[in-house]
Amino acid sequence: MDYPPRYLDLPAAWTGSQMSENQGVWTRELTQAEIQELENAAAGFLEKSSDIATLGRADFHLPTLAASLKQLRTQLTDGIGFGLWRGLPVHQYSIELCAAIFCGIGAHLGIARSQNARGHLLGHVKDVGADLNNPTVRIYQTTERQSFHTDSTDVVGLLCLKEAMKGGDSLLVSTLSLYNEMNRRNPELAQLMFEPLATDRRGEIPEGQLPWFEIPVLNWHEGYLSGLYQRTYIKSASRLPDAPVLSAQHVAALDLFDDIANDPEMHLSMRLQPGDMQFVYNHHMLHDRTAFTDWPEADKRRHLLRLWLAIPGDRPLPPRYKQRYGSIEPGNRGGIVTSSTRLNVPLHP
Repeated sequence: MDYPPRYLDLPAAWTGSQMSENQGVWTRELTQAEIQELENAAAGFLEKSSDIATLGRADFHLPTLAASLKQLRTQLTDGIGFGLWRGLPVHQYSIELCAAIFCGIGAHLGIARSQNARGHLLGHVKDVGADLNNPTVRIYQTTERQSFHTDSTDVVGLLCLKEAMKGGDSLLVSTLSLYNEMNRRNPELAQLMFEPLATDRRGEIPEGQLPWFEIPVLNWHEGYLSGLYQRTYIKSASRLPDAPVLSAQHVAALDLFDDIANDPEMHLSMRLQPGDMQFVYNHHMLHDRTAFTDWPEADKRRHLLRLWLAIPGDRPLPPRYKQRYGSIEPGNRGGIVTSSTRLNVPLHP
């Protein structure tokens, strides 16, 4: 098996302490003219159609912002791997206008992918009182800490509509820096991260697939290091008959990986405010969310919109990713699709 060089010196190999001291590198404030451009594009689309699921780049004309979104896409795939755009006055908008603006921005970055078996192209990150003891429940539907993970897509985007009363902070960490630090501390355990591990599909099983997939946490392919990780779902794969069992050494490797990710020096913490849009490149980034306490009033409770995007012309992924992504063709990969999936944009959780 081929492995990457012992140390990767790339723009995406940053530490949280470095990024916290350089917020101007990853934060961009929208101007009033740019906000007006987004509002006009969304209103123009909604005048013609109420089906936001059909919204494409050609339907969302951004004469000046399009160039900035192209730069953001490069920053995600070839740069530091994330960006935060802020200043959108979401409190002034209907949910339809919020959805159209966010999906329109997404259409300039990539192609929206289904986020669950129900075909949701727009996700709602909100506590819905789901029971974590149910193995099909996804953690974003609760108030609990998520743990560092990737989503099954090239880029994940979040638009904050309302923030929690307390907590709910966003955490980001570089997969490349995790690899570098693992190699420094324990090279033998670092190599185990390139071996396939079973990950629970949580009941969302594509036709012809097993209830789990077997993909390494770290994957070295055609000169790219890509990560795919959800420790909670690796653990829950043990509930599945015939799923491969983790060895003690694999558990030790995953424990070290998590310990490094949770080091405050390694990860970056930020609190998304209403109107903030965060975009994260999954292949060399992990993201997390701290636990939160929500407002007692229903109309004030934490609520974010989410996009999963496939990026045309993006990096090659190893063939084993087909188990999770369906296709590995850039621009047409990722998401969750079953035989009953029908694509749609729900306006409410």
